[in-house]
Amino acid sequence: MFKKSDVISRLIFVLFAAILFLMVLGGRLFTNIEEDVYVSEEENRIVVGVSQLGSESGWRTANTESVQNAFTQENGYFLIFNNARQKQENQIKAIRSFISQRVDYIVFAPVVETGWETVLQEAKEAGIPVILMDRKVDVTDKSLYVTCVGSDFVEEGQRAGRWLEKDLARRGMDERTVNIVILKGTQGSSSQIGRTIGFSVVAANHCNWNILEQEYADFTSAKGREVMEVFLRKHPDIDVVISQNDDMTFGAIEAIRDSGRTVGIGGDITIISFDAVNTALKMVSRGDINVDIECNPNQGEYISQVIEMLEDGQEVESQYYVEEDVFTIENVTRELIEQRNY
Repeated sequence: MFKKSDVISRLIFVLFAAILFLMVLGGRLFTNIEEDVYVSEEENRIVVGVSQLGSESGWRTANTESVQNAFTQENGYFLIFNNARQKQENQIKAIRSFISQRVDYIVFAPVVETGWETVLQEAKEAGIPVILMDRKVDVTDKSLYVTCVGSDFVEEGQRAGRWLEKDLARRGMDERTVNIVILKGTQGSSSQIGRTIGFSVVAANHCNWNILEQEYADFTSAKGREVMEVFLRKHPDIDVVISQNDDMTFGAIEAIRDSGRTVGIGGDITIISFDAVNTALKMVSRGDINVDIECNPNQGEYISQVIEMLEDGQEVESQYYVEEDVFTIENVTRELIEQRNY
């Protein structure tokens, strides 16, 4: 007859086994950064460790899904996935965990650009190729990573500026003083830096573009609303809002409307946004957002193709940009909105 303590021990063992089974189901493992899970040879499958910077937006969720759909058992992969929750220290721990598990490739979307030299040098010494996803890193030794797959953020910022040029000219406002505020994303991130630089390049050609203020709003709706409320109290004469992602735009529009002002086509304030997620495209089609500069999150397939090239011994380029577009009320169709899965 079993003792009560033996029964409890057996129940705990069964529960642990069930959890472990669910974790590896589908050739995929979701790790806690504090754990150090050993990965053995997976029947010739390619083991990829992915550190996602977080889940701060709908765009990031779609980016994660793209990776998880690309690195499946059916496609010949074993995926170890980690969510860093917007903390660089979590990503560094995850990368070191991947190194100790002897994965074949490390893929990560860096939360910020700096502070990666040490851990990437450790990956290089372990002989594990590193692929950057979505964002870049600022390192002296470019050999610390193989390539970067993502968006041309500087070009995105320039596209926003060029659209504003044309829109002001169309409305006969290209000589009038235009008051602009900018909601910037996470400080030090590639997208924030690139979009800021790109728009600034165009703005420098227009002495009548008056940038009243710019502030970090962390790519979240709540922070976007908070910062926009401050802008509205300080600057009653805002003409244009540049918001570096759709989530911040949603919060900003709420704040503007609560203040009694209108947005979009024919409104008090022109809205320029980035990402072009499904909800934002619906707002573009209604005229609430004037223009949305696309940032394509579907990068998993591109990264998979890069890994296949490396497996075949082919040389790869240092940068691969995904295809992107600019959306206004003129080119946002019902079919486009229905097909957009993020």
